[in-house]
Amino acid sequence: MKQTYRSKTAYVLAWVWLVFVALNVVDLVVRFSGKASLVALAVLAVLTALVYAVALRPATVLTEEGLVGRNPFRTTFLPWASIEDVGVSHSINVRYGDDQVLRLWTPMSSARERAKAQRRGTPAQQRGRFATEPTLSKGEQAAAEAFAGKTHADWVGDQIRDRAESAKRRSQEAGPARVTLSYDSIAALVVALALVVAAVVA
Repeated sequence: MKQTYRSKTAYVLAWVWLVFVALNVVDLVVRFSGKASLVALAVLAVLTALVYAVALRPATVLTEEGLVGRNPFRTTFLPWASIEDVGVSHSINVRYGDDQVLRLWTPMSSARERAKAQRRGTPAQQRGRFATEPTLSKGEQAAAEAFAGKTHADWVGDQIRDRAESAKRRSQEAGPARVTLSYDSIAALVVALALVVAAVVA
């Protein structure tokens, strides 16, 4: 089963930006005014290429075969059995091979999110003689205990660790990591740079 994790906030804001850019490009083409329009198009293209590389492209994908880490300018595939250790700080750090580390861009945990998770993990103190908080069902209580003190990044890190350990128990082969460049991000930057050159030369 394939599972994809990414920053929802960055993803939504990136699509809002793309809609904004599309409307502006239509306006600039319809009201083309020479160099000024080319400069505006170049600026929009550069910003859009960066937004695509940083906000739209990054994702952590869990497949049946292994972990796929899509970072802005490269994609790394790790077979589950090749993963040695998983640590979570600000980002999820996956250790594999000869002490190599894959830092996943998403999901990340901010200091604010971690502090909130730690507060959630601390049991609330009852004040007064009567309980004012609603009583949780057994299922809700189990879910609250499972997520107590954990951020989304911690939870995804646990999923990666569990799959890696399961693959080792089944004696799966620890195949080599595969790293490829993200040609889509590179192509977006090349187009943006071409527009910058055109705006400068015109």
